Amino acid sequence: MSGAVHFLTSLSQALSTISLYTEGHPARAKVIHASWDALNQLFGAGQRVEFTFLGGEVVLGNRVLRELKDWEWSNRLASVGVERLEFVPPVPLEEFQGFVGLVHDTLKAAEGHRFLEPVSLASGIRYGRVTVGGESLDELARRVVAVTVSYDLTAEVEGARWVYEQAATSEELPVVETETIVRSLALAMRQQGELMLPLLELRELDQYATAHSCNVSVLAMGLAEYLGYAPREARLLGVAGMLADIGNVRVPKELLLKTGKLSDAERRLVEDHCVQGARMILQRHSRMELAAVVAYEHHLDLTGAGYPRLVFPREPHFASRLIRICDFYDAAMSPRSWRPSLGSEQALKLLQDGAGTHFDPDLVGPFATMLRQARVQRLAFDHPVVEVEAVEVGDAN
Repeated sequence: MSGAVHFLTSLSQALSTISLYTEGHPARAKVIHASWDALNQLFGAGQRVEFTFLGGEVVLGNRVLRELKDWEWSNRLASVGVERLEFVPPVPLEEFQGFVGLVHDTLKAAEGHRFLEPVSLASGIRYGRVTVGGESLDELARRVVAVTVSYDLTAEVEGARWVYEQAATSEELPVVETETIVRSLALAMRQQGELMLPLLELRELDQYATAHSCNVSVLAMGLAEYLGYAPREARLLGVAGMLADIGNVRVPKELLLKTGKLSDAERRLVEDHCVQGARMILQRHSRMELAAVVAYEHHLDLTGAGYPRLVFPREPHFASRLIRICDFYDAAMSPRSWRPSLGSEQALKLLQDGAGTHFDPDLVGPFATMLRQARVQRLAFDHPVVEVEAVEVGDAN
């Protein structure tokens, strides 16, 4: 976590916490002091720190903080007139405490209908509306021009490949790294207020495991967002989607790439990846029960048929039913050793044909709608760059 993200997170925690306690309670002083410490760490060599909060974006100086994309507090601060926030060291603790209290009281009393007047405190805390040459944000919005911004996901793709390699060659399952990859993918999916689905396309068959894990993660988070789940819940489903097939590292590679029909014994080995994956996750990270359940159940039908074979058939967990749809769709869209890739509409028709038996009908419809409404970008595996249209201030004339 960068120093800027750490400070802003601590500031939001301070604003939230002081709502829970009365004036003078030690918990209030504790969280404010922690945020003030984070600010002083951010000062570093003594330079000023300037934030801008614009439509869910957080800008540090002239750099967008991608980690805080759609940060709730960006809009909340802007709603009371704090679109620009500048700290010039040194900032005394008493002045910082007064600033936090003022913002908190304004948010609580006004509920977004009262603005803080632009202020430059003696301590070096400055805040107010964003203006450029005397123009407000509303005026600037009338003369924006489109630009194209690129986001390179090479590190995320390489990271997913490394996670599967580590699981195959060691006793470790890199959960922290997996969560970081999923968070980065989630950030790339939310651009300029619309849902974007960056999906990898294969060039070689041995890229399947990496591309499939990333794509299932993205599709799961997209469907979760469409269904109204909170970002944290969507990311949990994203992690479960990325690790759903982790058990395949225990299956001989020649079976996964075999072009002919599998024998009964070979099919049992392939199908055992569900059990192997759930076991790997639980043995190494007991807190990841949801990912383990999905790894175990994501090839089960609504009735409990499918694999692994259940002694007492039952309906799979909701997360497993959601991941099953995403897994099937991406598998159908990917070329395999025994067949070419299918088109999106053909893959969706297969899902719709299986709704009610193989797939949850309450999820198939929303999944198809989500895909058709989202902005899908097919990315080359060896050059996974997302192109998004952003805006910057320009001259309307």
